[in-house]
Amino acid sequence: QAELVESGGGLVQAGTSLTLSCTASGTIYANDAIGWFRQAPTKEREFVAAIRWRLNEKFYADSVKDRFTISRDAAKNTIYLQMNNLKPEDTAVYYCAVDRSPSRATMQISNNYDVWGQGTQVTISS
Repeated sequence: QAELVESGGGLVQAGTSLTLSCTASGTIYANDAIGWFRQAPTKEREFVAAIRWRLNEKFYADSVKDRFTISRDAAKNTIYLQMNNLKPEDTAVYYCAVDRSPSRATMQISNNYDVWGQGTQVTISS
């Protein structure tokens, strides 16, 4: 069973950049997908981005598609979320999670993810 630890959150100004990391202890299998989700106060958890581990295939929410980049470093068992041109509406707790049986149809659905990290707070000031 993999455990996930997110890091890199913080308080930054709008228009700047931030990179989140998600490091997995335990095994990430070739067919796994790793996703980033976020949850703002009083809002539901929403999909941000995901990457299929072996295929390196990437998926993005429309709201972040041109600003965020997901990547992985297999040697470090780490997934990154590079966030550029941050906006106040990006403020949320960001979580990474593992989907052991991903598909294109379910990549954006949080209930399909099996293991979650504890989250890291990202706050964007205007």
